[in-house]
Amino acid sequence: MIQRRRRISIAARLFAVQAVFVIVAVGLAVALLAVDARGRATSDASARSMVVAQAVAHNPFVIDAVEKPDPSAVLQPYAVTLMNDTDVDFITVMAPDRTRYTHRDPAQIGKKFLGTIDPALAGQPVSETYTGTLGPSVRAVVPIVSADGRVVALAAAGITLSQVDAAFWPRVYLLLGAGAAMIAIGAIVSGLFSRYLRRVTAGRGAEELGQVFAYYESVLHSVREGLVLVDNRGVLVLYNDHAADLLGLEAGGPARPVDDLDIPEALKALLLAPDEARDEVFVTRDHVLVVNHQPALPANSSRGAGRIRPLGTVTTLRDRTELLRVTGELESMRTMSNALRSQTHEFANRLHTIASLLELGRSDEALKFAADELNLSQRLADRVLVSIDEPVIAALMLGKAAQARERGVALNLETHLNPGTQGFEPADMVTILGNLVDNALDAAASGTAEGTEPWVEVYLGLGDGEDDLVVQVSDSGPGIDTDARERVFGRGFSTKQTDAFGRGLGLSLVRQTVARLGGTIELSEHVGAVFTVMVPMPSKVDSTPEPA
Repeated sequence: MIQRRRRISIAARLFAVQAVFVIVAVGLAVALLAVDARGRATSDASARSMVVAQAVAHNPFVIDAVEKPDPSAVLQPYAVTLMNDTDVDFITVMAPDRTRYTHRDPAQIGKKFLGTIDPALAGQPVSETYTGTLGPSVRAVVPIVSADGRVVALAAAGITLSQVDAAFWPRVYLLLGAGAAMIAIGAIVSGLFSRYLRRVTAGRGAEELGQVFAYYESVLHSVREGLVLVDNRGVLVLYNDHAADLLGLEAGGPARPVDDLDIPEALKALLLAPDEARDEVFVTRDHVLVVNHQPALPANSSRGAGRIRPLGTVTTLRDRTELLRVTGELESMRTMSNALRSQTHEFANRLHTIASLLELGRSDEALKFAADELNLSQRLADRVLVSIDEPVIAALMLGKAAQARERGVALNLETHLNPGTQGFEPADMVTILGNLVDNALDAAASGTAEGTEPWVEVYLGLGDGEDDLVVQVSDSGPGIDTDARERVFGRGFSTKQTDAFGRGLGLSLVRQTVARLGGTIELSEHVGAVFTVMVPMPSKVDSTPEPA
């Protein structure tokens, strides 16, 4: 059985590195401080020895005693007392030939002094570390000068290294204690930081994090839906290539605040909202988007574990522009089918009427009835076909006329255009005219002033200078509330029941199409609602010279 290698998290690795670093750093610091403390202890001992030796050498009592026949008898008690009072290990007064007059060990009196005395014989004090009868010591030798300037004797004072070490080790213990405290504090801080890292990385190692990042990058750029990540500050921190295309951003661009994006305000509000949203529909300048939005929670959290502060939000964007275009074309076909059904039903009634008149022997009245109806239909067809030399748009308007008659609404068409679509795509004109006329028919049929027949008027013409196509649709309906006029072009607005891909998107699609064509749309009121669309003529746009 193959055992999986135990995973070492990045937090554990960082803790180990920090612990080793703290221990090494503290160890080096203690070593340096110990060397410094040893040097200071030796320096202090040397200075203290020099002070005591000079005090002895300059004492008149000592100067007089060394010139007497038996200096030891006078100086030994003095030296012993002084050694006890000054806490030095030895005070030796000697003749210029190194013969000791005093010593801590009386057996050494009369023997030769061990150490350097030549500088002192020359009149200069000297300090050194030397191993004598009491062991290694730090000592100072000072000349004893008579009144006439002669070096008549030498005074030496010293402190053994064992006493230096006795003063040194307490400092070392203090340093070791401080170092241990620093290691403990460093370990605690490193442990807390490692615990934080373990929480935010879910205990993953560096290699795992690298793999996860590589996988996420691949997934991010391979999915065919837009993916957007927004942090708690309202900054767009991450998005994939498809989201960049849908939102008009630069692929792989830097993070930027959501408020700076050129998208509808409603979509901005959703990206910044902390709550979930499902299948919300938004219309941008070039796309119809279905948006899902939810908070991004930490890896180790669960949604049922109380209030957890999210890291930000995750939003997916699905492009439904093509689907809605196809849906619009299907709706246009449904409109044509309903128009043909209405016409078939109307023609069947007319045929029954003509047949009944013929059965009653009223052939003249039957002929006159048929001729009147034929003339009415022909005039409408001629007016539409002559004004609009485009089969799709002509069929659309004929179908709308049939629907208007079926609903009891008078549909009037007025044009001041040459036959044709004026260079526009028929699908764009169907989107603009179809949605505006549908809304107008619904508004006129829903209610009008008492004693007034419902009507809808459609005007097609050229604007001032003949540079713009003007499409104006007005109705006799109740109009639109002042409060609702601010939202009339927003997603999902309708005075009727709405759904995700039905009502509530018509005016948004009209606005999107008009904006894409570089035009404008305005809402005003006369009797009911009046929508006026102005779109630059393609021939004028194409012929505009490029700026120098």
